[in-house]
Amino acid sequence: MSLHYTLSVIRAPKVTLTIPAEESLSGPDQSTVLWADMARWFGEEIRSMLENIKAVPYREVEELRLRVGQPFMVRTSDRDLFINQEGGVTSPEKAYLVRREDLICALERMTQSSVYAAEEDLKQGYLTLPGGNRVGVTGEAVILRGQIQTLKHVSALNLRIAREIQGQGLNIIPLLIRADGMFCHTLLISPPRAGKTTLLRDLIRIISNGVPKIRLKGQTVGVLDERGELAGMWQGEPTYNLGYRTDVLDGCPKASGMNMIVRSMAPQVIAMDELGHADDVTALLDALRTGVRILCTAHASSLEEALLRPTLAPLLEQGVFERLVVLSRKQGPGTIDGVYDLKTGRIL
Repeated sequence: MSLHYTLSVIRAPKVTLTIPAEESLSGPDQSTVLWADMARWFGEEIRSMLENIKAVPYREVEELRLRVGQPFMVRTSDRDLFINQEGGVTSPEKAYLVRREDLICALERMTQSSVYAAEEDLKQGYLTLPGGNRVGVTGEAVILRGQIQTLKHVSALNLRIAREIQGQGLNIIPLLIRADGMFCHTLLISPPRAGKTTLLRDLIRIISNGVPKIRLKGQTVGVLDERGELAGMWQGEPTYNLGYRTDVLDGCPKASGMNMIVRSMAPQVIAMDELGHADDVTALLDALRTGVRILCTAHASSLEEALLRPTLAPLLEQGVFERLVVLSRKQGPGTIDGVYDLKTGRIL
């Protein structure tokens, strides 16, 4: 089935997510504290380096990359920085070379000495730390009956630092509301590291609290936080502020959780990150029959690319989504390239 969309940009403000004021004004002392807090997940060598980093403000960092036998790397929005044993920025040739023992020690700390208990996450290639920080993991896959069971001989870790950036969703929320105040079924898409999870988190909070200035009443939001990134739940308490009227189902597969949260919490809006499996789509279509509104994200850099994904194409072809928000890194993470009307094709 071929599908031809005539899209009109509702408005496409060039918005870039920025560091919240309280962090950007925190100064070097606060940066040192934040580095030390991150260092607790690593063994002595890596921990010492992170505690001594002075040249890289914590607020600029997006990822910590550890690959066995390769230089320890800190990644910002526009630079790859190689770190030496004293915590200084240097050339790749002079940087600290990551050892397998560094990865083993980090995994022990990140799984609280129970790597076995984390196998369900490891087979998906990631771990989620308290606070929503996500750790990508690669290594040798253990296969049973054609399915990945776990990873062994881990070869690399990628710790992606999660941040709560409030207020940016206010730029586009008026474009996601109908004249009658109803929230539009909305899909946020972007390539990796372009800020869609951060924007999703802010939109959840805004919808939950409401915005009197635009006559948006606060609505009950059910969040399916399968990977623990949106709320950053820790022992039942969220790290991030998702609003007054938000209920979080943490660590539950989206396909199973949608029906559960509809029955138990009666949300007006269901929000989820990284829609991508056929089972998720089936559950989403079933949830729509209950009258809930949908807010979710997916990996794609454009509508054309989204239509090539087998799981997204049926939803787009059936006209499930009313709004499409496209993000990129053109002006930094969180740049909003456009907000599109998928129903009428009209400029609003």
